[in-house]
Amino acid sequence: MNTKILFRSVLLFFFCIVKMNAQEVLTIENALKIALENNFEIKLASNNLAINKTNVTVGNAGMLPKLTATLVDANSIQNSSQTRQDGTITALDNAKNNSLNYGVGLNWTVFDGFKMFAKLDQLKELQKFGEAQLKHTIILKISTVNAVYFDLVQQQQQLAALDTTIVISTQRLTLAQNRFNIGKASKLEVLNAQVDLNTDKVTLLRQKESYANRKIALNQILARDPKVDFKVVDEVTVDDKLVLAELMALAEKQNPQLESEIINKRVSELQLKQIKGERYPTLNLTSGYNFFESQSSLGFTSESSARGLNYGFRASLNVFDGFAQNRNEKIAKIQIENSKIAIEQQSLLLNSELSTAFQTYLTNLELIDLEQINETIAKQNLRITVDKFRIGTITTLEFRTAQLNYINAKVRYSNAQFQAKLSEIALKELAGNMSF
Repeated sequence: MNTKILFRSVLLFFFCIVKMNAQEVLTIENALKIALENNFEIKLASNNLAINKTNVTVGNAGMLPKLTATLVDANSIQNSSQTRQDGTITALDNAKNNSLNYGVGLNWTVFDGFKMFAKLDQLKELQKFGEAQLKHTIILKISTVNAVYFDLVQQQQQLAALDTTIVISTQRLTLAQNRFNIGKASKLEVLNAQVDLNTDKVTLLRQKESYANRKIALNQILARDPKVDFKVVDEVTVDDKLVLAELMALAEKQNPQLESEIINKRVSELQLKQIKGERYPTLNLTSGYNFFESQSSLGFTSESSARGLNYGFRASLNVFDGFAQNRNEKIAKIQIENSKIAIEQQSLLLNSELSTAFQTYLTNLELIDLEQINETIAKQNLRITVDKFRIGTITTLEFRTAQLNYINAKVRYSNAQFQAKLSEIALKELAGNMSF
């Protein structure tokens, strides 16, 4: 049989086997959907946000009245004696005394120096902070899933490249054995081909191990059984249209870390507003309806009762507190200043990270083009080398060099795509623009 036809038949058989045994393909969209539904960090951040939302009420801010119902039933049995002014002594053993007091009371702070309004605004800002934290958690998780997923794509591409080199090395061994059988090659050529084939098999086993471990890592991130088997897509698609100025503009608006610092500044300002409210008077309205009844076995009054409405108000004003008010206001102003510094620091850090990541992104895009050209050249060189080896015009060392050059070129091209994808992910993460 013609060797070229045999080689093509082996490749066709190999790819048919791969196709028949293919697992279900997990797309990046499905991986992100599973992660967002199952991930524990996202669930915790969602619950924290739910707590913040629950706290945003006028009652929690102190704007609503408090209504309290009370019931007091007191009883006693005592040996009692009383001595009056005229010397008369009255005594009674096991004297029973009973009192019953119940009713409802209302307490309503109608003015507290506008502190309650500042408190409500602060609760709303804390809700926004929780939303920013949830967004940050989701973006980090999307970024992590993307990175691990496309690392797995790279591992899968390298696995396919090593599968190809096994086929080539097997063909080389077959040709060497045939040449030896007809006396056109030495035993050394056969042994070298066998050693190289075994080396390729060892490399393939290591790559399979790495590939399986990355699958387990992705399943862990998706919070599902690590034994779940799947395949990923065969290509890495890189967004090569990113613009630094647009990314910086997006980051200023929606980067969750910068957003959190801005919210912290607003919270500090509202805290100062509440502290300043201590300089104003506080006005409370009080009211209630009570019932009282008492019985006594000894004394001037054996039974008494009362019921009715009571109402009034209470006003208070902090006149002097040892300069604590001034001290608290100064501390609150310093905290506001710290918040401003934190915003400036985060903004500068964000722009620096974006600039650095964008330069890496541009370099990786150029490397993709260069490595793609190298792979094409290496593939052509290998094809020519196989033909020359078949007719015996080159040495086994030259054949092996061309084979390794092709495999290394494929691996470098795959790695260049992966590194460019990581740069894209980093830029979109910083810009707060990780969508799925």
